[in-house]
Amino acid sequence: MHELNKNADRDWLKQRIMTASLCILIIFVLLFLRLVYLQLIKGEEFRRLSETNSVRLKSIKQSRGLIYDRNNHLLVDNRPAFDLVVVLEDAEPLADTISLLSSLIHEPYADLMDNIRKAGNAAFYKPITLKKDISRDQLAIVESHKFDLPGIHIEIEPTRYYIYPKMASHLLGYLGEINKRELETGTFPHVKSGDSIGRYGVEKSFESFLQGRRGGRQVEVDVNGRVMKVLKTVEPVSGNDLHLTLDLSLQQVAEDLLKDQDGAVVAIDPSNGDVLAMASSPSFDQNDFIGGISSKKWRLLMDNPGKPMTNKAIQAEYPPASTYKIVTAIAAMEEKAIDAHTTFFCPGYYVFGSRRYHCWSKYGHGKLSVEAALAQSCDVFFYQAGEKIGVDALAQYAGGCGLGRSTGIALDHERNGLIPTAAWKRKRFQESWQAGETLSISIGQGFNLVTPLQMAVLTAAIGNGGTLYRPRIVKHITDSKGDVVKQIDPDITGGIPAGQETLAHVRKGLLDVVHGDRGTARSVRIKGVEIAGKTGTAQVFSRKTGEKFDNENLIRTLQDHAWFICYAPADNPVIAISVIIEHGEHGSTAAAPVAAAMVKNYLNLSGSHTTPPPKTAGEG
Repeated sequence: MHELNKNADRDWLKQRIMTASLCILIIFVLLFLRLVYLQLIKGEEFRRLSETNSVRLKSIKQSRGLIYDRNNHLLVDNRPAFDLVVVLEDAEPLADTISLLSSLIHEPYADLMDNIRKAGNAAFYKPITLKKDISRDQLAIVESHKFDLPGIHIEIEPTRYYIYPKMASHLLGYLGEINKRELETGTFPHVKSGDSIGRYGVEKSFESFLQGRRGGRQVEVDVNGRVMKVLKTVEPVSGNDLHLTLDLSLQQVAEDLLKDQDGAVVAIDPSNGDVLAMASSPSFDQNDFIGGISSKKWRLLMDNPGKPMTNKAIQAEYPPASTYKIVTAIAAMEEKAIDAHTTFFCPGYYVFGSRRYHCWSKYGHGKLSVEAALAQSCDVFFYQAGEKIGVDALAQYAGGCGLGRSTGIALDHERNGLIPTAAWKRKRFQESWQAGETLSISIGQGFNLVTPLQMAVLTAAIGNGGTLYRPRIVKHITDSKGDVVKQIDPDITGGIPAGQETLAHVRKGLLDVVHGDRGTARSVRIKGVEIAGKTGTAQVFSRKTGEKFDNENLIRTLQDHAWFICYAPADNPVIAISVIIEHGEHGSTAAAPVAAAMVKNYLNLSGSHTTPPPKTAGEG
């Protein structure tokens, strides 16, 4: 009996051992099959993922080039921005991670997920930007919860900073995120998706110099994507710096003088074409475009009737009004239709055919020479001068003075203006040129259109003796060490088609505009300097013959535009200025004081205006 029990125990133990052995065998077989699957079937994929998990290449964004004024005052800088990014491979479960992040930083979950979807086929292990330039509070929250947010990281990158918001915004420009089509062109080799490029102003025109080149860092990371070791670094190359011709102090004066007014101001150095100031009002804050402007702010800009996104200095076209009489005077004298001794009598109107063409002074100016006619801006004198030479000769001289074509400034979307000819009207309207239309264009009305920059270039050329310069906005470009990589020299584009005798008479007439007893801008005389200039009042709408309006009773949008152009000092000018004040009514009262204040600033004059003779209402 004892032996039987012993055999039964032995059988039971053997059975248990066999069962256990079978289980172990099965486990080993399963492990072997799993090993075969992992090694042979999925081995290559896991090898790649293993390497990716351990060693990654992180891009290092370069600093964009800085922008200085002519006196090395910094205008555009870079500041550190904290960008919130996610590495999808490390962020599992993704939905839960993004949901928690959304609740912590109070950003819509849908917006964060939408940025991930926009990344499309981006590499699983490459960072995707969830939100650019997060606030300091959001940064602190993310850092304090970093162990609860796998795959969520903060990247510190340089971003643009415009030191003087709204100042010279149309000239400096702004940045915008590059799009897929632009990336595919290959034009921007050192830019990747999510980066910004110049969209406007010098930021766009000199993009290739400002951009710089990205660097990179090879790093070893742990399973959560945290950097454990830096293996290799290739430093980024900063963009080159622009040194503008702009004078910060003068620019600020121009901006202040245009505040709450629509219009533009351009100041140029007559000796080389340097743009000393270029202001367009209303303006916009370039910093609003950093990281993408909000739809609300964009709509406000688009709905503003003052058109803040238009650079009125080069893109807005206006009738030149009486400033164009300079061209008429040059054309008439050079064509020998008049000379310095020719006089016309102005009774306040000129009869041509069956129509009376009125002078701005209803009482007339009496007997005038060309110098006096320029000083007093007599319409009747220039009606007759223009009639003698005709539309096509006027157009020829206007073109020679740089009107009707772009100046060639290094900014996009410059407009040509318009100088009409008989052929142009026939092509445009299928109508013949009417002789009476020549009278209108002779005083800068009718079809004539110019930009403030064109008038500044012309004014500078009158002041310097006849040389037309291409407006220069960048003097030179330097690298991060300060070495010059590109010098931009002054560029002569032509000369005014007039002899020195003709120019001398024009210059004397312009000097008398300010310093003559009956000059239309005598109210802006300044002690210590002689200014030569020309006023102008551009009609916004046409009036029927004999029709009278009191501009003070018109709504502002129907009031005339006010022009003033000038250079100073008159005998050896260092600055030429063009001012247009939209709906300012009279150049002498709205535009001329702006130019005078700029002359005082640029020449460091502290003296007050001289006491001028009484001014007649409605001049200029």
